[in-house]
Amino acid sequence: MLYYKSLISILEILIVILPILLTVAFITIAERKTMASMQRRLGPNIVGYYGLLQPFADALKLLIKEYVSPTQANIIIFFIGPFITLIFSLYGYAMIPFGPGIALNDFNLGLLYMLAVSSLATYGILLAGWSANSKYAFLGSLRSTAQLISYELILSSALLLIVLAAGTLNLSIIIEMQKIIWFIIPFLPIFAIFFIASVAETNRAPFDLAEAESELVSGFMTEHAAGVFVFFFLAEYASIILMCILITIVLLGGYDIFLLIHIIKEIINLFLLSIFFIITLLITFIQFNLMYIYYIIDMLNLNIINLSFLNYIIEFVDNINKSIYENFYFLIDFSYILTFNTFILSLIYIFILGFKSCILIFTFIWVRASYPRIRFDQLMSFCWTILLPIIISIIILIPCIIYNKDIIPCIISLL
Repeated sequence: MLYYKSLISILEILIVILPILLTVAFITIAERKTMASMQRRLGPNIVGYYGLLQPFADALKLLIKEYVSPTQANIIIFFIGPFITLIFSLYGYAMIPFGPGIALNDFNLGLLYMLAVSSLATYGILLAGWSANSKYAFLGSLRSTAQLISYELILSSALLLIVLAAGTLNLSIIIEMQKIIWFIIPFLPIFAIFFIASVAETNRAPFDLAEAESELVSGFMTEHAAGVFVFFFLAEYASIILMCILITIVLLGGYDIFLLIHIIKEIINLFLLSIFFIITLLITFIQFNLMYIYYIIDMLNLNIINLSFLNYIIEFVDNINKSIYENFYFLIDFSYILTFNTFILSLIYIFILGFKSCILIFTFIWVRASYPRIRFDQLMSFCWTILLPIIISIIILIPCIIYNKDIIPCIISLL
């Protein structure tokens, strides 16, 4: 029985991790094609149809390359660093609710767990840069560590406001709290700050000072090559996906599809209403013509058709009209009963979460293609002198509003 449970756990982990790694591969090609389009280039278009196999060609090239390790490096820590970065960037997916009840672990402190795991990934970068025994790698790791620690404060402060609004650290409950309104609407400034901090937290341009090619060759990855470099590459893009999913969960309703279902219901109602009016008009027109014929025949005493039979037809049409009027509200109510197969509904939830996350990933790429890299001192000054005072003032303002309006959330757990 124990082996069976262990096997199921391994299968669940593989079902989550393998699509994530496959998504990372295709995000690299999406980034290159998007940036090429923005810069009026073609981008990868040779390997596979429309260049779709380019990520696999890149991965194969890196894996079969000859690896040359620095002779003066601390080899054990040098190899452990990339593994730590990749592992802790993938640990966060254990708490992601892909749908109601669709998560590896629906932990009550899931948000706190994700913050802790993302913070631990910094150690991999620091160890990799220090163990390489290269000044460029060491300076890149110091920059990255200072940047990540600084913007981690902004990130956690923004999430604190979400926790104050939702009253819980459970990601599934945070999504359920947004069925009425997504948190991005009342917390639009928080979304902007959170997105900026996410770009800095993932070492993405224009905040990629840890990998500044013009200053530090390639930053903390300067001495890493071949297969070991792949781990840093996967960790970076896995962190981007994780941050986009986290933003989707805490601010954009996560897998919530109730807004979509409401739109579908309204479309169905509008369609049924249109059909109802068309049928009513036709029946009224037929009934009016039959009554007109009845009165003409009655007035002129024509024996063309039996008046009792014509009267019966008029009554029959009138009963149909009344029946449609009586059952119209049942048809409208029936349109609200949208039942899906459980498997299909789960796929819809995953698709909605993925679609929202893809929009944010595209925004990451858009920002990289639009803004130039800033200086490191400007980056740190922007964090400590601009973003931090703003987020602290909002942290003071929001609880005051919540307390003044007596809208403190209270999550009651049924044990």
